Amino acid sequence: MTSAINPRIVITGSTRGIGNGLAREFLKRGGRVAVSGRSPDAVAAVTADLGQYYGDSNVCGVACDITEPEQLQGLWDQAVQAFGGVDLWINNAGVSIERKPLWQQRDEDLAALVATNLTGTLLASKVAIANMVEQGHGQVWNTEGFGSDGATQPGMAAYGSTKRAVRYLQRALRKDVDGTPVQICTVSPGIVVTDLLTGDYDLTSAQWEKSKKIFNILGDHVHTVTPWLADHMLATDKSGARVVWLTRRKATARFMTAAFRKRDLFADLP
Repeated sequence: MTSAINPRIVITGSTRGIGNGLAREFLKRGGRVAVSGRSPDAVAAVTADLGQYYGDSNVCGVACDITEPEQLQGLWDQAVQAFGGVDLWINNAGVSIERKPLWQQRDEDLAALVATNLTGTLLASKVAIANMVEQGHGQVWNTEGFGSDGATQPGMAAYGSTKRAVRYLQRALRKDVDGTPVQICTVSPGIVVTDLLTGDYDLTSAQWEKSKKIFNILGDHVHTVTPWLADHMLATDKSGARVVWLTRRKATARFMTAAFRKRDLFADLP
């Protein structure tokens, strides 16, 4: 499936961060990509930029709120209109909130977090799978994050819960699509320096200084991670596959060499 020339790819949340990095890497490898995000202005700007470098016919942009089923169907329809079909649908869109104990979180922030990270992923998966069944093939990729493996940290109860749910969703979807031509796969980027990572911290706090030390050991920049992810995702032709950047072995090796491998991934932060 993904070994085909010029794979057709939809990436939600791809106007910045990991999603944008993946879009660029897929385009470099001959793919055709539908860029998506909630802001029409951001989508238009990114689409124009990518089209300039990789060809307008290889990129389309669709403003889409993944909590709205009609907009998700519109994203699928426009990608099909532009490219003739969709081979990979990547659920990358996600949000984070400030790290605080659950009882100190604002109700509206919790609702928005669950709506995007969980409800949006469910709705997007539904739209993608339904259309891929009719189309006769396709892969749906969901993105793991902190909490997917059951890890816990103070202030991460809500975010971690939504990502833990993604792990369950993947197992359940594999059973749902059994007997269909649709594959369900998982991508785990690890700790990547984006505004999603830093946006929920007070960068003047002692908590940030402590976390930054760990991030400098285990983290990476988007341009380091996404080429490897793109290569391995395109090489996947098996339902249930997981493409994992930060494996346990890699994490252990980094801790063991941290004293000799000084890094500052956040030097450019204001």
